[in-house]
Amino acid sequence: MPKMKTKKSVVKKVKITKNGKVIRRATGQNHYNSKETGAEGRAKKKDQRMFRADEKNIVASLPYSIGK
Repeated sequence: MPKMKTKKSVVKKVKITKNGKVIRRATGQNHYNSKETGAEGRAKKKDQRMFRADEKNIVASLPYSIGK
């Protein structure tokens, strides 16, 4: 049986931590940021954990990742 293929688009968008959590980039960083407070801007620069329900779908598309 051949090896399973990894979804390369998913690999570029997420990182899987040692404990199997899926980390993604925060959204809403591209424009309309001048009105934000400093705290809002700093919060967007941090990576966020994906929702647990979505993590299962991501891990399924990465067959050779941690948390298989």
